[in-house]
Amino acid sequence: MFKTNRKPSLLPLLLLLLCGVSGNVAHSQVTDFVDIRPKLNSPLSRFGLGNPVDQFFAAQSGMGGLESTYQDAFHLNIENPATLASLQSTSFEVGGYGRSAQLSDSNGSANTWQGNMRYLSLGFPLRNPISLNLDRQQNIWNAGMAFTLRPTNDVGYDLAIRENSTDFGRTSNTLKGTGGTYRFSWSTAFRWKAFSAGVNVNYNFGKITNSRIVTFEDITESLASEFVEDFAVTGTSLGYGFQYTHNFKSENEKGELLPNGKRIIVGLNGNLGNDLNTDASTLFRRFSPNNQLFVRDTLIFESGQKGTLRLPSTYSLGVAFEDINKFFVGVEYGNRAFSDYRNDAQPDELVDANRIAFGIQYIPNANSYNKFAQRIRYRAGFRLEQDGRSIQGGDGADVQARRNAVSLGVGLPFRLPRQQISFVDLAVEFGKFGVPNILDENYIQFTMGFSLNDNSWFFKRKLN
Repeated sequence: MFKTNRKPSLLPLLLLLLCGVSGNVAHSQVTDFVDIRPKLNSPLSRFGLGNPVDQFFAAQSGMGGLESTYQDAFHLNIENPATLASLQSTSFEVGGYGRSAQLSDSNGSANTWQGNMRYLSLGFPLRNPISLNLDRQQNIWNAGMAFTLRPTNDVGYDLAIRENSTDFGRTSNTLKGTGGTYRFSWSTAFRWKAFSAGVNVNYNFGKITNSRIVTFEDITESLASEFVEDFAVTGTSLGYGFQYTHNFKSENEKGELLPNGKRIIVGLNGNLGNDLNTDASTLFRRFSPNNQLFVRDTLIFESGQKGTLRLPSTYSLGVAFEDINKFFVGVEYGNRAFSDYRNDAQPDELVDANRIAFGIQYIPNANSYNKFAQRIRYRAGFRLEQDGRSIQGGDGADVQARRNAVSLGVGLPFRLPRQQISFVDLAVEFGKFGVPNILDENYIQFTMGFSLNDNSWFFKRKLN
């Protein structure tokens, strides 16, 4: 396999842009782009492992994507597995998203859209709160567990570029990228009094393919050239999470100090830098463009190229204040050490990225009997985050990709049989993503999730 240490530059990015570009290319001039019908069309997804997919669930999406501090008795937060020790019922969560975006540069713009499943997760406490109440036991310690399947990265671009050349006439370049990576996680956590700790054991897998086809339209009986690189990813990685909760107390009528529902939550979570295995292949061939089954010459075909992919370490640290069933506000800072990223199959240089998130949640009256609007969880937040990919600008300086976004959300409660409270969580995010002054993406993303809860699991039934 041909391997080069390359850093994303302006030239390959411009070749992937979705709008008209003009310039000199060996006595040729780009004249037009044709036939762009992608499900996902993101030029930046060519670099690294593609575009990262948000790992938090729908409830957190409406709160700026809080990871380290968000804790709820009826919702899962897999990014910080320590929260599983605070679950009060078995929770099954499923979610998806849709996204409409406008890509633009100095020469034009184009609209894209995408949508997909976001997550599938099942979590449960290992001690049932009903059993604790029946046995009149204090809930000093608890534990939880979850199983989750999520996409982690997405690659997608599909476009054709035509060039007019004095040497070769009309030349067509077709650029395509497909695939992505996924993660299946086993998570568990343990809580002793106010301190919780948890771990994610992740199995990562996926496949990414990048290809380019060049055809010479004005040369009779000419052969087209195709260059295809793909690699599969497999391996395990580890994540961690910690939370400490300080409960404020007030005196009751007997002069006893008891928790009053107000508390401070401090959280830390992240992922360790782990090595995954890659299995890559390279194909370089020439074929008849009128009959792709007729291969005239295979110049290179290499398969089974074993390598290593180094995932970057990450961490997020935050603090939140909560008045239980009334108000929640949190802020956090995170870092992703993308400069440690290495991929033998597709070498790219990435840079470290920082992240700031803020979110709030308000419930007018969680116990309202006849006013549904009073029981709704109203959410809002924002996030400012950098991306590990950077592009060389026209002045030669590197410009790092970034995302700025604000979000709004609601949690709609409803009752299932046996009076179990569950939720439909909706969130909408308005944001701007891309490389400033080079490639901008203004987008609207809608997320919907279902959280179905049942606390009859692990319930010890007693017969008199």
